[in-house]
Formats: sequence, C-alpha cells, structure tokens
Amino acid sequence: MIFPAIIFLVIAIDQVSKYLVRTYMSPGDSIALIGDWFRLLYVRNTGTAFSMFAGNRMITIVLTSVLVVMCLIYIWGEYRRGEKTLAKLVTLIFAGGLSNLIDRYRFGYVTDMISCWNFAVFNVADIAVTCGCALTVLYIMVSSRNAMKS
Repeated sequence: MIFPAIIFLVIAIDQVSKYLVRTYMSPGDSIALIGDWFRLLYVRNTGTAFSMFAGNRMITIVLTSVLVVMCLIYIWGEYRRGEKTLAKLVTLIFAGGLSNLIDRYRFGYVTDMISCWNFAVFNVADIAVTCGCALTVLYIMVSSRNAMKS
C-alpha cells in the first residue's frame, strides 16, 4: 500500500534533515546556499505555522494532535469511499504534521532550517503539509469543475 510509504518517506527525510541540522549547527547559524535568497538557518520554532502560539507547548501539541487525528480519520473515510487520490494527498498533510508533532513531544520545539529570501523558515514536514494542502485544493477544484460539466 502506498500510504505507509508516503508517511515513512516524509517522516524519514524530515527527521534525518532535522537531526543533521541539530547535530552540525547551533541555533541561529546560517549557511548561504544561493546567496541570501536560499540558505539553511537553524531555528527552534516553539509555535505553530508562522510561530503562532510560540512558547505554549501544550497548545501546540494539542492543536497538532487534533489535526493529525482529523487527517487520519479523513484519509480512512476517503480510502473506504474509493477516493484514493484525495486520501494520498491528505496523507502528505498527515505525515508532515506527525513529523512535526514528534519534534514537539521530543524537544518542545520544531526544528526549522529552510529559509527562502525573507519568508518564513520551514522544514521538510512543512513542505509536505503545504504541498498536500495546495494539491488537495487543486484536486477538489478540478473534480468539482469536471462534475459540473457532466
């Protein structure tokens, strides 16, 4: 089944990249990869997206846990309905959320390290969540449009 593979790959790549950053960098360290536009910047994020709820570990753990469980329930329901594409897309969201939740439980913060220009600093799990959300919205829009044409 593809779902465990997606979950494993997202979590493995995310956790290994975070481990390497925590091992070889100190918080605040920066390594320019493409000038100042793209760099590794080690940040300990105690909040959620865009550092919301920073410093409130319990809220971030509870919120993330609820969202991860909701994703799992949704994936299961879509899979049972035969909507495997949508279930795979939401699995990206689930896997990214779960990987960040692992950090929250273990360290009390999420390791972020990818910095593009002056945008937020993020990690591989965040990329999975963002891509999963964007592709889910796109898939629903295209499916709805096709259904209206029929």
